Amino acid sequence: MAARKIDPDKLRAALDTQLIANDQPEYDGPSAGLADALVGAVVTAYDRGAAPERAAERLAVRYLLERLAAGAPGRTVEVRVPPHAAVQAIEGPRHTRGTPPNVVETDARTWIDLALGRIGWDAAMAKGAVSASGARADLSDFLPL
Repeated sequence: MAARKIDPDKLRAALDTQLIANDQPEYDGPSAGLADALVGAVVTAYDRGAAPERAAERLAVRYLLERLAAGAPGRTVEVRVPPHAAVQAIEGPRHTRGTPPNVVETDARTWIDLALGRIGWDAAMAKGAVSASGARADLSDFLPL
């Protein structure tokens, strides 16, 4: 199943809203850089101790989950970042009904930090920031993105 493309207009609106909340100017770069700029703006909010704008955080999470699914295609592990998004990834036995046997769940900030390499898989697991169940629910070989 192909990932749904994120609407560039929604991406730009969320990015500009987050940049304004960060006391930064609106984005004037190329359209191809919108998603990465959005992730950067959300990280800036985190680093300043502020809660990012909800739409910005949601789209940043979704973008990074889609990058994971593209880089590790499959349907063996479901990676959930409630309430924002979830994807199935990693090659292996396919799951089709009920609760998946391999589930990774975390919050938005931890997911973004993992995806960017700001925290390692083992460190996130050790501090209880990630819940991983199932024999294949270890993303350390796929992170950072």
